Amino acid sequence: MEYLPVLIMMAAGIFIGGAVLILTSLLGPKVPNKTKDSAIECGVPPAKSSKGNRVSVRFYLVAILFLLFDVETVFFYPWAVIYKKSLSTGNFIMFEMLCFIGILLVGYIYVLRKGALDWE
Repeated sequence: MEYLPVLIMMAAGIFIGGAVLILTSLLGPKVPNKTKDSAIECGVPPAKSSKGNRVSVRFYLVAILFLLFDVETVFFYPWAVIYKKSLSTGNFIMFEMLCFIGILLVGYIYVLRKGALDWE
């Protein structure tokens, strides 16, 4: 019985989501149009076919690496807040952050050595 509110919220979410999907398909406009159904890129028709225009895998690799290192730097903010508040255990917290930065640095050096960031 203690999970009843959770079950009610889940049921309400499923009901509302399903109702919105069904009502949209029933009440929404259904006027097919060649212009609306065509593929566009930034508001203009595509210049070429996608066949033969492959994007290099390095582009995706650099994007993933950027996200990886960018997300890891988010951990600096809570660390800075905790470090400022607890100056008594500051040495331990500083050591832990230096270990974290060291791990990130090892990963970054590995990526550089493998040439993952080279565009040639």
